[in-house]
Amino acid sequence: MATLFEKIISGEVSADIVFQDSRVTAFRDIAPRAPTHILIVPNKIIATANDIADADETLIGHLFTVARDLAKKEGIADNGYRLIINCNKHGGQEIYHLHLHLVGGAPLGPMIN
Repeated sequence: MATLFEKIISGEVSADIVFQDSRVTAFRDIAPRAPTHILIVPNKIIATANDIADADETLIGHLFTVARDLAKKEGIADNGYRLIINCNKHGGQEIYHLHLHLVGGAPLGPMIN
């Protein structure tokens, strides 16, 4: 069964897409934790960080360069932002399709309370 993110990538489910190319799709989180909260998702299905293959190294690097560019575009690069990848249940992962959270636009406080 396709994940929500697969449906967003394919256009089956609508989302506020801020970037898309042949490798990744980036869209605004529907429950933002900060003024800017964008999810950057590989178009290739990778369930968790544990499932990243050596052959995915360039793709994963692209997630981070897209995040950098979006931070600049969103105007949060200079003041700072956070990049988060959750992995599995204890890591807080809710959708099992790898995704990078780009969060910023306000002071974020401590990493873990």
